[in-house]
Formats: sequence, structure tokens, C-alpha cells
Amino acid sequence: MRKLAIGRFIFPLYALLALVFLLIPIVYTFVFSFNQARRRNTIWNGFTLDHWANVCSRQDLCDALGTSLTISFISTLIATILGTALAIALVRYRFRARSAVSLSLFLPMATPEIVMGAGLASLFFSLGIERGMFTVILAHVMFCLSFVVTTVKARVQMLDPTLEEAASDLYATPTQVFWKVTFPLLVPGIMAAALLSFALSFDDFIITYFNAGNVTTFPLFIYVAAKGGLPPEANVIASSVFILAILIVVATQVYGNLKKKRLALAK
Repeated sequence: MRKLAIGRFIFPLYALLALVFLLIPIVYTFVFSFNQARRRNTIWNGFTLDHWANVCSRQDLCDALGTSLTISFISTLIATILGTALAIALVRYRFRARSAVSLSLFLPMATPEIVMGAGLASLFFSLGIERGMFTVILAHVMFCLSFVVTTVKARVQMLDPTLEEAASDLYATPTQVFWKVTFPLLVPGIMAAALLSFALSFDDFIITYFNAGNVTTFPLFIYVAAKGGLPPEANVIASSVFILAILIVVATQVYGNLKKKRLALAK
């Protein structure tokens, strides 16, 4: 009983300390976004809201952010479309080399990013392709595709085939069955895969570093700027991204709970 009591005390304390440890960099970033600093943002000089009101006072920072958002959006769109089609094909259809395709899709998830980034850079160099926006987008699509397939594939495997069979029995065409029944049921998995892909693309540094050329993304800007101390505007953007992510998660949870309650009341 004494061991059980000690365990009930130690494990929550350990979880709390781990949470605090993980939140320290985030809290530091948020606090120093209000620091009254110009070049070096490592020493607290006073509180100010100027950096939040004038985020784009550093034009190079906002340009890097815009580049990252553009690359992430395009990469996510392509990876989500291709990944959803591949996930449906792997679950619903039998074809030659199906196992090999499934295995090859998981290799980027198991391969270190430095290997993938260096390999793609060598490939682009051998083909004579100049590194830039196109190579970064292509590299991000290849990197994010595996995560999209894995996420959507799990959703496809959970679908009840009797719903599609019922639609077919009611004389719906295969196209109508897909868009009226299958696709709406896949939307939660597709949205989760798209959000994951966007986060991975926006956050990526290693693969981008090898294939960016003259393109500067937000992580690359942070890497260069960190040598002299991050500007407060970078802390503002980082804090805003974190807050936005929290709001999306909270909104999703609230919407899910409200939907469950409506379904329960309908029954």
C-alpha cells in the first residue's frame, strides 16, 4: 500500500516536471516577444508592445514567413491529394507490387532527414535542376506524403463498407458513392493529414537547407538570425503560431464535443 501511495505521488509529479520542462522554451519565446530590444534579444530591457504592433518592421522576416507559408500550402495541397488517392488504393485494391509500394511509402518516415535531404540535393544536382522554390516544394511533398498516407489509410480502414453498398443499392453511380458517402466520411482523416503535413512542411529545416538554394524560409531565417540573437519580431511570429495551433486544437475538441451531444440528443 505504501509503494502504491508513493507511486501515485511520484508519477504525477514527474509528469508535471516534464510538462514544465517542455514549456520553458515556449514561455521564454512568448515573454521575450515583449522585450524592448533591437538587435540582440537575449537580455530583458523592458516591456513593450511595439513588436506585436509592427511585426513586419523586419521586412526580411516577413518575406521568409510568406515563403514558408507558400511552400507549406502548396506542398500540403499536393501531398494531401496524392496521399489520399494512394491510401484508398492501398486499402481498397489489390495490385502487383502493392507490398513494395506500401513499404516504400514508410521509408521516408524511418529515414533520417539529413539522408533524405542530401540524397534529394544530389539528385537535383545530377539532373541539372537549379535549387529553389520548386526543389523545396518537391522535397516537402516527398517528405510529407508518407505521413498523409498513414493518416488517411487508418481512416479508410475504419469505414463501414455497408454504407457504400447501401448507396449502390439505391442506384447511385460509383462517382456519386464516392462524393456523397466515401469522401464525407474521409474528411476528418484528410483534414488531420493536411494539418500534420502543413506543420511538418512549415517546421522543416534540414531538408529545406539542402534544397533551398537562394530561397529563405522562416526556419532558415531563424537559423541564421540565432547566431546574433533572435529579433523580437521572430518571437512574435513563433508565439502567434503556437497560439494559433492551440486555438485550432481547442476549437476542434469543442466542435467534436458539440457534435457528439447533438447526435446523442437526436437519438
